[in-house]
Amino acid sequence: MAIPATQLRPGMIIKHNDQLHLVFKVEHRTPGNLRAFIQAKLRNLKSGAMFEHRFRSADAIEKVVVDEIPMEFLYADGDDYYFMNPVDFEQTVLKSSTLGDAVEYLTANLQIKVSYFDGQPVGIELPQTVDLEVVETEPGLKSATASSVTNPAKLETGLVVQVPPFINEGEKIRVDTSEGAYLSRA
Repeated sequence: MAIPATQLRPGMIIKHNDQLHLVFKVEHRTPGNLRAFIQAKLRNLKSGAMFEHRFRSADAIEKVVVDEIPMEFLYADGDDYYFMNPVDFEQTVLKSSTLGDAVEYLTANLQIKVSYFDGQPVGIELPQTVDLEVVETEPGLKSATASSVTNPAKLETGLVVQVPPFINEGEKIRVDTSEGAYLSRA
């Protein structure tokens, strides 16, 4: 199934140069007066080698059809991340090396899809957005509602995103999982 490069998401399995790759990180870049492109960090599923590749926005990328089983994230224990199938309550353990940057969006009870290829779990597909709590940010200003200034905010999973100055500690915000960007209050 071919998809445009702009629909790449962390955790997807794609076919690139006739080999299967797991998408670790995706950045949409528009440098100055040049054309926009997608910078993707990929991991070869056979060799485990990691590399970065640039895709043009219009490039057609072959998304590999894998068995996707809906699961719920339970908890993390060091380098191991535990997921449970809500139908038969079977648990699956994935390493952070398999999940990549997707670990920065995992919160307890988050509904995700675990991708299986040849009976082995190879990655997860995150929802489009997740709601995370701000645990650390600079104090906000009451009147700064139309400002283009942003502050870094550390979220409950350790992810750092740029947020408007009116966002305070303890608030829940909605984050886009494809770009790791603030969208709105939750």
